[in-house]
Amino acid sequence: MMQKRNNKLIVILGPTASGKSDLAVKLAKKFNGEIVCADSRQVYKEMLIGTASPVLQTPGFPPAHHLFNFLEPNKPLNVAMYKKMAEKAIEDIQKQGKVPFLVGGTGLYIKAIVDNLQFPKLKPSPKLRKEIEQKTAPQLFTMYKKLDPKGAKQIDKNNKRRLVRAIEVCQISGEPFWSQRQKATPLFDVLQIGLNPPKPELEKRIAKRTAKMFKLGLEKEVKALVKKYGWTSVLKNTIGYQEFGGLTSSQNLSPEPLGGLTSELIKLHTLQFAKRQITWFKKDKKIAWVKGSTQAQKLVKKFLNYRKQNKANNAPKK
Repeated sequence: MMQKRNNKLIVILGPTASGKSDLAVKLAKKFNGEIVCADSRQVYKEMLIGTASPVLQTPGFPPAHHLFNFLEPNKPLNVAMYKKMAEKAIEDIQKQGKVPFLVGGTGLYIKAIVDNLQFPKLKPSPKLRKEIEQKTAPQLFTMYKKLDPKGAKQIDKNNKRRLVRAIEVCQISGEPFWSQRQKATPLFDVLQIGLNPPKPELEKRIAKRTAKMFKLGLEKEVKALVKKYGWTSVLKNTIGYQEFGGLTSSQNLSPEPLGGLTSELIKLHTLQFAKRQITWFKKDKKIAWVKGSTQAQKLVKKFLNYRKQNKANNAPKK
């Protein structure tokens, strides 16, 4: 009789700059794991510095990682597309007898995998999108609130890209977007581990990371991206790039205009984003919040029945 395939999945989540990647590296190395990206911006190639991609910035980040830096910044990616790719990556890792670690801070991406959300299968309407993308996030939220009052209580009102998609689905289908998202039977046995440093520590981490971005050459990266792809929707709506104000590649992209305004804006926007992430994650009571790697390792060992498996593997053969 064939042994049933290991179906376990470990999620490492939390606000930006909370130390998720460092923790994931430690756990993946210790428990024979591979890392799958759950960050809606770290999926884009050539956006390594501004997204604080762990591929570039985390020492010892393993070569066995999935869905990091693979998509051009002028290509769209929605949660349904991501879910399909992430599920395949997770299953491939499991088939190898390894442990998949889903790591990131994009709450909807994580929820889609953990709860096996089913999304309405509607093709984007370029004409409709072009029309509504001209509006600001507050305008879009007001518009969406009228179309889907229940959904408006759940969605991130500052996430312009998701608001555009939600409005698009409402207008094309004639039905509220949120009610069309259904939970199915979960595909994986999941352990969710969360990191949430105290606010003063998080502020220090964000400031340190922002300074590191500029030292690594954020200005050059922005300029190169604008030159190659133009001022795309992805760049316009990503912290670390949007603060440069849509300057063209031929203009001066000084990282310190007006006495360091750009770097200060990045720090401010990152902290505001972190607060929104925490608000989202705190709604999920299944998340086990930890203060460090020691506590996380204990949870993972218990979840994987690590000691029992090791004893069985090391038992003398008769």
